[in-house]
Amino acid sequence: MEAALGAREANLGRVLQILHRDGPQSRASLTERTGLNRSTTASLVGELAALGLAVEGAPEPTNRVGRPSPIAAVSPRVVALAANTEVDALTLAAVRLDQSVALRERIPVDGPLPPEATADLIGHRVRAWRETELAGHRIAGIGMAVPGLVRVADGLVRQAPHLRWRDAPLRDLVAERTGLAAHVDNDASLGAVAEHLYGAARGIDHVVYLDGASGIGGGLIVHGMPVGGAAGYAGEFGQNRPGVGDPADRRAPGGVLEDEVNRDRVLAMLGRAGVDEPALAAAIAASADPAVPAELARQSRILAAALADAVNVLNPSMVVLGGFLATLFALAPGDLVAEVREQCMPASGEDLQIRPALLGVDRQLVGAAEVAFRDLLRLPLQASA
Repeated sequence: MEAALGAREANLGRVLQILHRDGPQSRASLTERTGLNRSTTASLVGELAALGLAVEGAPEPTNRVGRPSPIAAVSPRVVALAANTEVDALTLAAVRLDQSVALRERIPVDGPLPPEATADLIGHRVRAWRETELAGHRIAGIGMAVPGLVRVADGLVRQAPHLRWRDAPLRDLVAERTGLAAHVDNDASLGAVAEHLYGAARGIDHVVYLDGASGIGGGLIVHGMPVGGAAGYAGEFGQNRPGVGDPADRRAPGGVLEDEVNRDRVLAMLGRAGVDEPALAAAIAASADPAVPAELARQSRILAAALADAVNVLNPSMVVLGGFLATLFALAPGDLVAEVREQCMPASGEDLQIRPALLGVDRQLVGAAEVAFRDLLRLPLQASA
């Protein structure tokens, strides 16, 4: 009996994951993709609907003979909450099972908040949302993206220098204040997951992802799976010391990659601060100062050397760049792809693609929501109990 229940829950999870990742499907499509028979598929969809996780709509018009198949989709009233902790703001969102963002709120803060104050603010906003916009919604949990080293096993933020956090039990603090299952991970690792599943690297099984904001973080996808390392700290490309071919290019002797490739240097040249990436790109394009493109070219050369090292070690099919690094990729003089190929092993670089992230400001939020949805997608019955 237990084995039968386990198989059924696994099949429920398979169907829910297909609807979650690939959008509405006909019963006929689900039958083909799962390899189950039609009656089993119909029963599974009906059970997901009874659990409040899926809805069925009218069939799409078709020229085929026979009764058309109803269309199943995820319920729009199931959400995960996501939080992105930044130096100058806390962004909260409610993300539906179809990855659309139902609610988003960016709360500016006067400098980095301590962990306890961050948890208090999240708890306050979650309570307000539950009484208003999310009344009647099912909340699967909350995922949090943090720019630092996170011990994924227990959600302990070991070190987040830009937030001035060390050994912060953020998962437990937020779970206590919200009553929700809470999950914490590095922001760039979550961005890598989101871009792999739904963005620039969708369908690509070997991906290196780098994201630049206050620093540079990264994430890895190998054989289609995120790689966190022994404790969850993998992907910290920004902490490597880059090879700088021309000593005149060095600005931070003994520094790491994020000291040399740094949006704050460009902002200082433009006389700007605290702008988002579209505003930064517009300011760069409007600048008549020849020192600005020279600085972009310098940073691009150093980024190319760092990427070439990553390509030699990991042999990805694609490198995805987010945040400031995507802006640098788009606006720096020269050809970053050619520079990387020139410095890495020819066989590793010949089919390499480099792309900007596609999900924009939502990438960390969608990745954080994906972590919060994980138990529901794997074990729908247990998570619904």
